[in-house]
Amino acid sequence: MNFASLHPYVYLATRYPFAKGQSSFPRVCYTSSIYLISEGYGVLSKNGKSSRLGPGSLVYIPAGQLHEWVADSDNPMVHLCCYFDWHYVERKDVFDTACPVCYPPKVLQQAFVGPTFPYALKEISKVESLQIWQDLFEDFYKSGAYTNEQTFMWSLMIQRNFQTFIDYFLNCCMANDYVIPDRRISQMLKIMEQDLLHGAPKPLDSYYKSLNMSRGHFFELFRKSTGYSPSKYMNHFRIGRAKYDLLHTTLSITQIAEKYHFRSVHYFSRLFHQLTGQAPRQYRLSQSNTRASSTSLE
Repeated sequence: MNFASLHPYVYLATRYPFAKGQSSFPRVCYTSSIYLISEGYGVLSKNGKSSRLGPGSLVYIPAGQLHEWVADSDNPMVHLCCYFDWHYVERKDVFDTACPVCYPPKVLQQAFVGPTFPYALKEISKVESLQIWQDLFEDFYKSGAYTNEQTFMWSLMIQRNFQTFIDYFLNCCMANDYVIPDRRISQMLKIMEQDLLHGAPKPLDSYYKSLNMSRGHFFELFRKSTGYSPSKYMNHFRIGRAKYDLLHTTLSITQIAEKYHFRSVHYFSRLFHQLTGQAPRQYRLSQSNTRASSTSLE
């Protein structure tokens, strides 16, 4: 899956209390779904296995997976649950509800099953703080109705809160920890980029010392999160901004080098050529010629 296409979208999120011994019956959801048991107990059956689950159990079920919930006969579970796709799927012309469920499974319309996440996710886990997760769920409670002109602004807020929830969820449930960037690095990148845009970049030790980690550990996490060493990341970021200025402003190459705090215009030009294969002046001229040629063909 192209990560640029990922934009999780929630259709329904609610609190659902089961009755004693109640069954969901074997079913397949067209969307992916996440359940948090906030109270009581129940049994989840899927993939030929059954698991008894209680308060704090967090369950992820991919779209299109057959499963059944059965509540405890004495102390039935309460679900905080949501139904979502990893990117929006249009089903309005086929289903009355925005998060359709298939009963019985044999009538499933495969073409409308939602996308899967490109990496393995833990399907059953235990949350450390039940209250935090309850609060996160409550921030994006949403009916299963389709969004329209009256509910659009409300939906914007719901989706924004859902993105925060998915951030927590992925950090909790990624099966391979190295895939998702460390939250501390993500926060630090925001600070680093602001430094690069508004002033001279700080020495690297000021960043990893602010995170209370060793230089070696910082470099390891940084590379896992970005694919670059810190120095290479800063250079790619600054050259990216310089490319924009070469294309869209009349600033001289010397002015651009000064703007992004390169130690000299010669160093800027050498690094620019190293990363793009062209000198700054060549890049500006070649891109201008390409745009002029494209305009003349229209």
